[in-house]
Amino acid sequence: MPTSSSPISIGFPRMHKEPGERRDFLPPLIGMLAGLGAEVYVESGIGSAMGYSDMDYMLGPNVHATDEETTYRQEVVVVLRAPEGRYELMHPGAVLVSMLHFPTRPARVRMLHGLGLEAISLDTIENDDGKRLVENLRSVAWNGVASAFAALERQWPAMAIPGRPPVRVTIMGAGQIGKHAVEFATKYGDDARNEAFIRSGLPGVEVVTTGRNLTRDEDYLRARLTVTDILVDATQRHDPSVPLIRNAWLALMPTHGVVCDLVVDPYLLDAQPQVVRGVEGIPQGSLDQWEFAPADPAWEDVPSEIPHEHRRTVVSCYSWPGVRPEPCMHVYGSQLAPLLGELVRVGGMDGLAESDTFHGRALWRASLRSWLAHGADTLAADEPPDAAEPPEPAASEDGGARGGAAGTTAAVR
Repeated sequence: MPTSSSPISIGFPRMHKEPGERRDFLPPLIGMLAGLGAEVYVESGIGSAMGYSDMDYMLGPNVHATDEETTYRQEVVVVLRAPEGRYELMHPGAVLVSMLHFPTRPARVRMLHGLGLEAISLDTIENDDGKRLVENLRSVAWNGVASAFAALERQWPAMAIPGRPPVRVTIMGAGQIGKHAVEFATKYGDDARNEAFIRSGLPGVEVVTTGRNLTRDEDYLRARLTVTDILVDATQRHDPSVPLIRNAWLALMPTHGVVCDLVVDPYLLDAQPQVVRGVEGIPQGSLDQWEFAPADPAWEDVPSEIPHEHRRTVVSCYSWPGVRPEPCMHVYGSQLAPLLGELVRVGGMDGLAESDTFHGRALWRASLRSWLAHGADTLAADEPPDAAEPPEPAASEDGGARGGAAGTTAAVR
């Protein structure tokens, strides 16, 4: 690690994920780190999907545009989503800062340890009271609920008729994402639509939020579905092997009804216990496609063992914040600035071990060193290989449920 005469070097590679993934860290974060004396290497083309050029990032003589491999050769590498297939590009002792999900990725933990890498998992950086410091839960709710109202408006002409009843929204889950979902649902998903509907004299939105006592009450849920225009899943289930809404119950919703999936659990039928979706039978979306009409071919990708005969329009994305990439990265950049600033100040992981600052403690608790010190059984040889592990949790990037003991997540990344 660098000494006071040797500034720390930080690499910012691009993610090279699906075409719809347009996010990269923005120039203000790069400029801040360069201003602290770090040598910053950004992959050429960074930010281009959001309209930025390499020159926008050249905010000092110690910022360099380079190739992907060079960014991974630095002492610290910062990339939002876990860089599968590229860990070997880093040198032993380097620090990877990413959404790494130590609790649910034992094979990844073993692999990082085996490569001799240091790591800090963004999804487990918390303050002294256990509150996440890097999250975008508000965007999960905002983008998901806005997408649900956009779909409802397109397929329900009566929504534009002043004499109609209020739009009825049922939100399952009263955690942080559920609370944000209430906020946006009362405003038709976004301020512009809300203001336009107010000017047109249209009725407002009725929002009903159900906690665990009601989400497990079958008679109540079935009755509520008959009057639900938008059903929002923002739950964190104790038992992910059992759906909250059976597929047959979707037939109770109005034909114009929309299911808004903010949790985006996968189907893991070979796991013990297995994991199924909270709303049985619905497809899982991505940044390439997050809306699915009842006739969409994606319904046929649902495992054949899962009932999916009954359908309503679904909006689902395992990374809801990425739907609006630039606002999302402004949030992450502002949250990461003091944390990465502390990492630069102390000169890397060894300095963190001795740090007693607020941000130093938060980084240390989220480090691979700390994780292994408190859960060394993660390295047990009988753990399943990477191929057997579930896909990245959507929400753990920012989910409503963040990954818990039950294994459920929320689409926050």
